[in-house]
Amino acid sequence: MEGDKLVIHEGHTRAARGIMELLLGQITATKGKFIITIAGESGSGKSEIAAVLSGLLAEKSIVSIILQQDDYFVYPPKTNARMRRKDISHVGLSEVRLTLLERNIKDILQGKKEVEKPLVIFAEDRLTWERIRLEGIKVVIIEGTYTTTLANVHQHVFIDRSHVDTRESRQQRSREKQDEFLEEVLRIEHRIISSHKPRADIIVTRDYEVNTCDGTTP
Repeated sequence: MEGDKLVIHEGHTRAARGIMELLLGQITATKGKFIITIAGESGSGKSEIAAVLSGLLAEKSIVSIILQQDDYFVYPPKTNARMRRKDISHVGLSEVRLTLLERNIKDILQGKKEVEKPLVIFAEDRLTWERIRLEGIKVVIIEGTYTTTLANVHQHVFIDRSHVDTRESRQQRSREKQDEFLEEVLRIEHRIISSHKPRADIIVTRDYEVNTCDGTTP
């Protein structure tokens, strides 16, 4: 998404390093492209951890790209926010074109040289399209609230930080008006997203420590 604001701190870097240490062997041993998802609630650090992880992989000469779930929303962000205020039942997985994202993942794994995907222009509240070249790409990092539900993925990462834990970081990003309505939206999202945690392979704790679901640490 064009116009996204990242605020990276030491916790994001620590989590990204832990994820890379756990996955580096699998990545290098996998033929073809390796797909990682990073999910969590709004403000939990998905975009920041994805960005740091991509940079750490580059230091190992592993080329990656990041796909953002935000680009796959049915409506652009400001329009979507207005629709939520008209009818709060709008909040949920149906807001996102997850089927299209799944199709893009399949194309990537099938060795397509490029994929066409949506792109959000945040400042203009507009959706457009872009083509992503895939030649030379080894790792695809997909970040977003509901990405733990995606199939055909090698590793699902889940950031276990609730909307209460993320209040400060959400205020720093200032993407939406911080009011009681937004808090109700976040409570609804919490109920949905927290139910996806059992599907994850790797958990990032509220303190940005990294563990596998069987208790292994990097």
